[in-house]
Amino acid sequence: MNIHFVGIDPETDEDGCPTVWVDTETSDLLIQSYEADQETTATCDRLSPARAPIPPGETVIRIPARMVPIIRRACDELDSGVR
Repeated sequence: MNIHFVGIDPETDEDGCPTVWVDTETSDLLIQSYEADQETTATCDRLSPARAPIPPGETVIRIPARMVPIIRRACDELDSGVR
C-alpha cells in the first residue's frame, strides 16, 4: 500500500478534520470527512440510481466545498502517475 497525503481542510483545527490522500498503487482517493446527517443520507438513498439502500460498509460523507481544490489536486496527482 502506497498512501500519499494530499491535503487537509484549510480551515481545520487539525483535530478530526477532512483530509484527502491517494493510494498510488490502486489510484483510489481516500477521504476523511463529516458523516452526512440522516436527512441528507435518506435523500441520497432515495435519489440513488442503484434503487437500493446504501449497503453496510458504505456511507454518505459531506465534503466542504472549500476542499474541492484539494480533491482536484489528488485527481491530478493520480492522472499524472505520481508514485
